[in-house]
Amino acid sequence: MYYVYFLYLSNGNIYKGMTGRDINERYIEHQKGKVDSTKSYLPATLLGYEMYYLKSDAERRERFLKST
Repeated sequence: MYYVYFLYLSNGNIYKGMTGRDINERYIEHQKGKVDSTKSYLPATLLGYEMYYLKSDAERRERFLKST
């Protein structure tokens, strides 16, 4: 499974990311400040996620969300 997920950051922005690992583990990494792009904007709240079977579908969705 691949996940595209959405985090609400302390600066009011919504971060869009993708992972092929467990979504909970990835969220914990964000919360612990291990992700460079979000560590300055903690705490982060997981708003939701989408699941995909194919990595290419998840990558396509993430690219679309980040381009709009």
